Amino acid sequence: MNTLQLAARNLARNRRRSITTLFAMIVGAIAILLFGGYARNIDLGLQTGFVQRSGHLQVQHKDYFLFGTGNPAAYGIAGYSRLIAAIKADPQLAPLVTVVTPTLSLGGIAGNYAAGVSRTVIGNGVVIDDQNVMRRWNDYGFVLTPKMLKLTGTPEQAAVIGLGVARVLQLCGPLKVAHCPSPQPAKQDGADAPADITALAADTAEVPDAGSPRAANQVELLAANAHGAPNVARLDVVAAEAQGVKELDDLYVQLHFGAAQRLIYGADAPKATAIVVQLRHSADLPAAQQRLAALLAQVAPDQPLAVLDFATLNPSYGQIVGMFGAIFGFIALLIGVIVLFTVGNTMSMAVVERTTEIGTLRAIGLRRGGVRRLFVLEGMLLGLVGSGLGVLVALALAWLINHAGLTWLPPGNVEPVPLTVRVWGEPRMIVLTAIGLSLIAAVSAWWPARRAAKLEVVEALRHV
Repeated sequence: MNTLQLAARNLARNRRRSITTLFAMIVGAIAILLFGGYARNIDLGLQTGFVQRSGHLQVQHKDYFLFGTGNPAAYGIAGYSRLIAAIKADPQLAPLVTVVTPTLSLGGIAGNYAAGVSRTVIGNGVVIDDQNVMRRWNDYGFVLTPKMLKLTGTPEQAAVIGLGVARVLQLCGPLKVAHCPSPQPAKQDGADAPADITALAADTAEVPDAGSPRAANQVELLAANAHGAPNVARLDVVAAEAQGVKELDDLYVQLHFGAAQRLIYGADAPKATAIVVQLRHSADLPAAQQRLAALLAQVAPDQPLAVLDFATLNPSYGQIVGMFGAIFGFIALLIGVIVLFTVGNTMSMAVVERTTEIGTLRAIGLRRGGVRRLFVLEGMLLGLVGSGLGVLVALALAWLINHAGLTWLPPGNVEPVPLTVRVWGEPRMIVLTAIGLSLIAAVSAWWPARRAAKLEVVEALRHV
């Protein structure tokens, strides 16, 4: 206790140098906590978006993730309704689960043949009510307004397409899509088509059926059924939505689950390409995944099924989180080096200015170890006080940022979301930052303390 009081008195006596060192540590703690809170907010925000759209877990054919996009019908899950019922009835999984719903993916060609245009698309058949429940998942308390699917309350033949699909199929006008340019193909130089070919094309042109007029917002979706034969469905496009990624925006078609099943399987027994499982809390994911795999082995031993989590299904999640983690580590290392040299310089100057004091302490019986402990304790006190004040200031700044009304556009989003910094809800990050800076300060004071302890009593007293 005497050493602690003496260390505190020495820091108070050299206020200017102590305050300068404390300021550097406070700024370092603020930088670590604010950027760490920002990176954590990005992590949880991305996780929330992926879980809302694709759930925590998906049950798929074991080869569908690698090969299924080329032929989804070949990797369907038979008896998916029985599997969903088993998941909902399982005593271990039922308390953890919020939604269990099937989806059906398909590939095909969408055409607006009235305009003479078509393009390849990727369709996704979903159960609308289940998807709307999934959109309300918000385990981390973000300020979000859940948006229901545009297919809510629409008939079975309705569909929603990406903005890129609407642009190519020339549906921007009927769907009232703003800022959607019309195509202007380049004129081709060359001779006119022969007269007989032109006459044949005119004779075979499609004549609309007067009894079933074609709406301006209708498209035909051509897809291969389960037997490989082509099948066509006429869909009423109710809206065009941006998907956040241009590649997906140019391919996406969302339709009702029943309509997708009729297109692919017709009168055959319908299947699903995935069973989506959304949990109440992400912390339950490892236990739920393990139990789900065991349950599938019991209920469907004849089907080669796999359970994939959202991070595996969305590789961009790990890439983005890893990038921000690397940046955070670099910033923490840089600040640690700055604190190391700042505290070390302060302690070195203190040794030079307090040589006489050191000699006096040694003369009255304080051993070398006591001198080392005194200076190391001073460095640790600087670290504790600096990191503590830095935590308080960081919490205050985080509160101001969270209530400033700032927004940003996360990767894959089409609308800005509130910009928040998650510091208060991260006790582990706060404790590790405070302890880390305190330890760095103590370590940086060790070398000057060692030099002070090596001073000879007579040599130190000569500086009087």
